[in-house]
Amino acid sequence: MTEVIRLPTGRDDTLWAVVASLGRVNRIAEIYPSRLAALADRTWREQQVTAYAGFLQSSRQPLPRYSVAPIRRGDLPKAWKPLPALGFLRGQFF
Repeated sequence: MTEVIRLPTGRDDTLWAVVASLGRVNRIAEIYPSRLAALADRTWREQQVTAYAGFLQSSRQPLPRYSVAPIRRGDLPKAWKPLPALGFLRGQFF
């Protein structure tokens, strides 16, 4: 056998996470396979927070901040679920 066989390289398990921050608490709001999709989601979430800023301030809730960061598939918490845009989860802020 004189032919060289290429073995497939390992799958890249890097995802892009939209991270919601509220004070010192950080939660993964959503994950995406591409950075562009994560940036688009972050922009949408920031628009939602801006639109509801009056409501959040009147209910004395801090405004969540959003950022985008790479994350490995193995670093996701086992029971992770997407977080709504304003940071509400079952009637509570995260």
